[in-house]
Amino acid sequence: MSRAPDSPSQSRGGIRVLAPGFLTTVQDLGRYGYAHLGVSASGAADALSLRLANLLAGNEEGAPALEMTLLGGTFEFESETVVALAGSDFGANIPLGGAVTLRPGDIVRCGATRGGARCYLAVRGGIDAPLVLGSASTHVMTSLGGRPLKKGDLLRAGARVCSRPKRLASPPPPPRRLLRAPAGPQAEWFDPEPFYAAAWRVTEESNRMGLRLDGPPLARHAGHMLTEGVSLGAVQVPPDGRPILLFVEHQTTGGYPKIANVISADMHSVGQLRPRDEIRFECVSLEQALALLREQEEWLHSLV
Repeated sequence: MSRAPDSPSQSRGGIRVLAPGFLTTVQDLGRYGYAHLGVSASGAADALSLRLANLLAGNEEGAPALEMTLLGGTFEFESETVVALAGSDFGANIPLGGAVTLRPGDIVRCGATRGGARCYLAVRGGIDAPLVLGSASTHVMTSLGGRPLKKGDLLRAGARVCSRPKRLASPPPPPRRLLRAPAGPQAEWFDPEPFYAAAWRVTEESNRMGLRLDGPPLARHAGHMLTEGVSLGAVQVPPDGRPILLFVEHQTTGGYPKIANVISADMHSVGQLRPRDEIRFECVSLEQALALLREQEEWLHSLV
């Protein structure tokens, strides 16, 4: 089933899906404000790369774009348009990190990742997709907002242009394997040293809901908790002692203690993690976390 545009007046050139890749979905910055209904935000796994691709194409930074995972898709464009790729290198036939003008009949081909997990294809005007609870994002675990693309789907460009296409003033920050994570609300229930000293491997059981980590089991010294709200980037410790890093489709409440929480500035790095990747955690202060986020935002808006 193709995604229908919100209205015919917003519809622009068609984008035919010749091959969808492994897991290609329409994503924006997510649907916020519905956690009390049990609906997590979803949205781009690497929001920084989605925002970058949109700005390069001259779009609003939160416009819907295509998120490709591990293996990219092949797309034919029926009319002249501007596109941009950002995120991991998927060996595409157009350059990464810049705007490209396509002619009718041009095809964009993306292959397997050469490093990292996700790449974003932004089309000038954004992908014209219906909004569900204010967002075009595909919640993969529940199919809220759509489903992964299939061969033969026809997409349309929207009208969310805000400026001329931009270019990079400096290279994007590379994904980190040392994730900054201040202490969580139940950190005192654990000895923090084993958590921050250990190397953790991302397991194959990971998905957009959470990344399961394998390493030395963490011993819980004390404490008993009731179910409470959880946040993006929280590091929960279930009874087996092996942490779960909550991701963009995380549950909205949980009863496992949280030893730490990855900072906002490092969540784009989480979005580029693949199974069997190895990571570590570093404890930073809230003041440092805010400074790092401010630095990242200043870089993003230095595009010219």
